[in-house]
Formats: sequence, C-alpha cells, structure tokens
Amino acid sequence: MLIFGAALTLALGATPLARRLAFHTNMVDQPSGRKFHANPTPLLGGVAIYVAVILAILLFGQRFYVSQVAGIVIGATLISFLGFWDDRHALPAWFKLLGQAAPVVVLILTGVQITAFGVPALNIIATFVWVLFITNAVNFLDNMDGLSAGVAAVASAFFVLLAALSNQYLVGILAAALLGACIGFLAYNFNPASIFMGDTGSLFLGFLLAAVGIKLRFPGNVPAVTWMIPVLVLGVPVLDTSLVIISRLRRGFNPFTTAGKDHLSHRLVYLNFTRREAVLIIYLLGGAYGMLAIFVTQASIVEALVVAAATLLASAMIIWRMEQVPLEVREKPGPR
Repeated sequence: MLIFGAALTLALGATPLARRLAFHTNMVDQPSGRKFHANPTPLLGGVAIYVAVILAILLFGQRFYVSQVAGIVIGATLISFLGFWDDRHALPAWFKLLGQAAPVVVLILTGVQITAFGVPALNIIATFVWVLFITNAVNFLDNMDGLSAGVAAVASAFFVLLAALSNQYLVGILAAALLGACIGFLAYNFNPASIFMGDTGSLFLGFLLAAVGIKLRFPGNVPAVTWMIPVLVLGVPVLDTSLVIISRLRRGFNPFTTAGKDHLSHRLVYLNFTRREAVLIIYLLGGAYGMLAIFVTQASIVEALVVAAATLLASAMIIWRMEQVPLEVREKPGPR
C-alpha cells in the first residue's frame, strides 16, 4: 500500500510538470488522419509514469533489492529511453524492434525468464516472444484517451491481488507501483486527455507487465495450468493485437508497419459507442479476463483446459464480430 500510494502521489505531481516540459521542448503529438484527437497534445506523460514507478520502488522497496529487480528496472529504463527517442524522432519499426531486444537480454542475464520448457534454448526463445509481444501489444493499445493506462491499471490490480494471494513480494511491489502510477496518470489522460504517455510510457508499461507475468509463480498448481494466468490477465492487449494482425493480413497490409483506426477501441466507436464508452467497455473486458485468471489459479488441469478453450472461442468470436464492422463509420455524437 505504501508503494502504491507513493507511485500514485508521484504520478499526480509529476504529470503536470511533464506536460509543461513537453510544450517547452515541442514534444507534442499533432492531429492526423489516423488519430482521434483534434488538438495538439503533449507527449511526455510516459516520463511521469517512469519517474513515479522507479522512485516508489527506490524509496520504499529497499528490502527487495535483488539482482532480478535490478534487471527488470534496468531493462525497463532502456526500453523507456527507446520510446522517448521514438517519440522525438519517429524511428522505423524494424529499428524499434531491434532496440527492444537489448532489454530482454538484460532480463535473461539476471534470471528473469520463462522456465516452462526443459530445453534452455526454448525458454530463451519463449521469453523473447512473450516480452516483445506484450510490450508491443500495450504500445499498440495506446490509441485512445485513457485506454492503455487504464488497461495496464486493471492488469496491475490483478497482478497485485495474485501476488498477495501467493505471498510474492517481488511481483507485488512492481505491480503496486505500476497500479499507482497508472491511476495517477489517468487523472490527466482519461477522455478528454490533456497529455499522452507516448511510446516512452507504453513501451515501459508493456515491458514491466510482461516481466511481472514471468515472475508470477503458483507452487500450489502445475505449470500446465499456471502458464495461462498471465496470458489471461493481459488478455485485452493480446486480443487487440491479434485482431489488428489478422485484420491487416486479411486486407493485404503489413501489420507492423501499417497504422490506422482498426483497433478494438476504434471498432467499438464505429459501432456507435462514444470514445468514453468504448474505453470503459474494454476496461470491463480486462476485468473479465482477470477474473478468469483468478479462477485458473485454483483449477485442475481439466478445468483450466475448459476455461482456456471457452476463452479462446469467445475471443475468436469477438475478433470475427469486430472484423464485420466497417472501418469508416461516423461516431456517435455526445461526450467523447
């Protein structure tokens, strides 16, 4: 609670300062055809999130200073700097992906990696795939006011709860710091947003959430069940990215270099929901995935497989339904 409160307070105080700095340094996101905002908006919210999380851990997490915490913090710092550089200079997609590999190497060298497979090489490959996928999925999700920060807050809240249930202090402090920082930032980022987190924040959040998912352990259950838990907690970014990849491939576009209003949030707006309604619906979807994750912690292998199959089917139906939505529909008038 102390780390959560510290991160919340720091984010509430640092975000207005980041907003002023963004205007002073011209770090401003300009409106364009593929974006929903109509006015120039400062981009340095991610710096406030980074400062809030790191300072909260440094100030109140002394008893947890171990090599793995250092590895996670160093990796998150590297990827946050990469995001800042991208916000400043608009890096090509291949360079961003290449730059994201270095923080993953830091994680692996400090012992933060998937251990589900008996072959070390497979564990390393799985770690790269998981961290890079979740990092970029959260980055892709940052496409509407309050969306990425809110989904990260929901996921962090479930990680805090899961850590508390299994007495995992390392996961708990990281998730609590993330939760506090995201809620503090949301005070300024929820629609209508006065500041965006930019890639500085979205890559940082995605990387930390992926690392927390790796560190989560449930010794009372078997790996054949527990691997599903972090995937379910992060079900919204997984679903959104899967939808975008499938949709763009079906339409003949490169899913990683093409940008557009074809995410889950955009399609909900095209279904005549307001932007606020679309974001809140996605928050609820994240909560539903999280509740399934809590159930799976106590599930048998058969029960977990049933949940996995049902969730996969429901997610596939959502993707199918969203793919039927025309991508050029006027949004509903009213509160944005």
